[in-house]
Amino acid sequence: MRRMNCLLRIACFICSSLCLGNNLSAQTWIWYPGDYEIWLSNEMQNRRTERGTFFPVFWKIDNHYPLVDFHKVFDVPADEEVEIYVEGQYNVKLDGKAFEGYPQKIFVPAGQHKINIKVFNQKSVPAIFVRGKTIKSDSSWLLTYEDKEWIDETGKTSDISTTKWVNAGYWNFNTPEQLPSQFKLPVRPQDAVSMTAVGAGTLVDFGKETFGFIKLHKLKGKGKITVYYGESREEALDTTHTETFDKVYIDQKEGDFVFELSKAFRYVNIFTDPDVHFEKVSMLYEYADLEDKGSFRCNDEEINQIYEVAKYTFHLSTREFFIDGIKRDRWIWSGDAYQSYLMNYYLTNDNETVKRTILALRGKDPITSHINTIMDYTLYWFLSIYDYYLYSGDVSFVRNNYDRMKSLMHFVLGRRNKDGLLEGLPGDWVFIDWAEGLSKEGAVSFEQLLFARSLETMALVADIVGQQEDAQQYAKLAGDVRKKLFDIYWSQQKKAFVHSFVKGSPTHHVTRYANMFAIFFDYLSDEQKSFVKDSVLLNKRVPPITTPYMRFYELEALCALGEQSYVTQEMKSYWGGMLKLGATSFWEEYNPQKSGADHYAMYGRKYGKSLCHAWGASPLYLLGKYYLGVKPTSPGYATYTIEPALGGLKWMEGKVPTPNGNIEVYCSTTKLQVLSPVGIGKLILKSKIPPKCKDGIFVKRGDNLYELKIESNKRYQITYQAF
Repeated sequence: MRRMNCLLRIACFICSSLCLGNNLSAQTWIWYPGDYEIWLSNEMQNRRTERGTFFPVFWKIDNHYPLVDFHKVFDVPADEEVEIYVEGQYNVKLDGKAFEGYPQKIFVPAGQHKINIKVFNQKSVPAIFVRGKTIKSDSSWLLTYEDKEWIDETGKTSDISTTKWVNAGYWNFNTPEQLPSQFKLPVRPQDAVSMTAVGAGTLVDFGKETFGFIKLHKLKGKGKITVYYGESREEALDTTHTETFDKVYIDQKEGDFVFELSKAFRYVNIFTDPDVHFEKVSMLYEYADLEDKGSFRCNDEEINQIYEVAKYTFHLSTREFFIDGIKRDRWIWSGDAYQSYLMNYYLTNDNETVKRTILALRGKDPITSHINTIMDYTLYWFLSIYDYYLYSGDVSFVRNNYDRMKSLMHFVLGRRNKDGLLEGLPGDWVFIDWAEGLSKEGAVSFEQLLFARSLETMALVADIVGQQEDAQQYAKLAGDVRKKLFDIYWSQQKKAFVHSFVKGSPTHHVTRYANMFAIFFDYLSDEQKSFVKDSVLLNKRVPPITTPYMRFYELEALCALGEQSYVTQEMKSYWGGMLKLGATSFWEEYNPQKSGADHYAMYGRKYGKSLCHAWGASPLYLLGKYYLGVKPTSPGYATYTIEPALGGLKWMEGKVPTPNGNIEVYCSTTKLQVLSPVGIGKLILKSKIPPKCKDGIFVKRGDNLYELKIESNKRYQITYQAF
């Protein structure tokens, strides 16, 4: 009997954890690489509603391959029985001979054998779980979405080799009961802090921004219930303009009721028909179960609070994937995700969410538009691959995605104008940032800078995977774009990059974007960096940045210039400014010039702004990389640097996660302690006096600059004198 989503002898199981081990040889459910990520992202992103109306994404959606062939050759030392679990319709072949029907178990004699399982599943992703003593499903199985078998003239089955087979994709579904198609995020009960009658409604406050399912206790009666969700009290009470609401009709005796879709809110405003009654309101908090491995604490309690709220913001915006915001849009945007990857490396260091998000964003060939339709978001995607490799050391992911990188870069190269620059063509969205009056006309310098960096990334990755000819080609293209960047956009008069190149001429307008990226990309000489710091970053006449999105990079550039003391004050002013207004998570945009409920308006809507946005959590990254000062210099922290900078703090301590444990740092104005479980490190320290360490010898590298080699699993205690 044919069955879709055929699960043999097992009941439906909901996976309750996002955070399991990354063991390549683990027995697990497998599928065509990237397909589950695409399918799951489609499931997640198409849950968005706006005032009760379905709100789909703006870009082309890809789908999984519905028919997939799985195979592997095994050397079986002794006869064994093998169990087979499948999501979809399927057939099984042993050495080219098909078994009858839908076998739940097969017998495999000793010897070398090839197993093929072909699966069809249109509704969800074709997936298999195979369990035997030596025969098991893991990432070493080879897959194709094409028919690779044919019968030759002798009647034997042969393989066609016109298209290469690929290694299986997997996640953490490591038992037969953990159906990939049934995955859901875990939930836990959470009570409200107050419930108050306001007019004809009941206003419920959960105390802080949160995400989950509203639950009504001892609900009974017949009639309509309307729930208006608000990130602010004003939004929940303004029933005409709330961004999200639920309306349901019930007819039940007394019992609990949970609304179908999870939503973002702090407040809910509930209205019922006269015959409908409930006793209590609570929620089921929905979350990704990721462990905090990194940490930061210092003498400044405001900075500590900023760090804690940034952590909470990051966790709320980390779901099946790294999304932008929990009220709106609940989508995977590449620019937002790129910042989440970097914050992740300093907090949870969860490789699986990074990989899932990268794969979902990329989608499939053929490519017909930029990722999310945005030029700069495509370019961030390239950078994310090498960053992931640097922080994780996972070379297999790079190898497996090189072809995806190459075809996407081929698309990008085809979008150049006659000058060899990237310029917005029909269908391209040049985003950069949300900023009033920001010109997108012509070839913008910021896009060329990201383009050059993306080509450099392609050259690095091509070299890693052994494609030397490609590496040389991409390196040459990168050099050409960098030369044009300086020839066209660098202004000796302005001491900075100008914003754009329009109709054959550079403009005279200077913005912060290309200039600040050029600093931490290390594209500028020391003299040019000094020019940019004074003429752009510290120049109040250059239009300010009002989104946490680009403040992330502005403050990173200042940290890279050694301006942590200035950045500390900016964090206290900007993120502290949100806290002073009662923020319990960080916003999509913050303009100190606004007041009252005007802070909630965006996109022409009274409450259009997201009050919990992933890009608001950037202090996690800044404090880990530029204050604790820990960063890898070769893949997986085989080598790394520690260059602590107090930035006006009296003391700080924290942990930075690596693939093999946490690097621990304590720093005051006179003492420094370091312990690392991984690699060979280089401690770089500025001190008024020669620093002392009984377990190592400092080497002087310049005026007041000293260097110490850090070995793994050895605690270093240092005395010095901070500036």
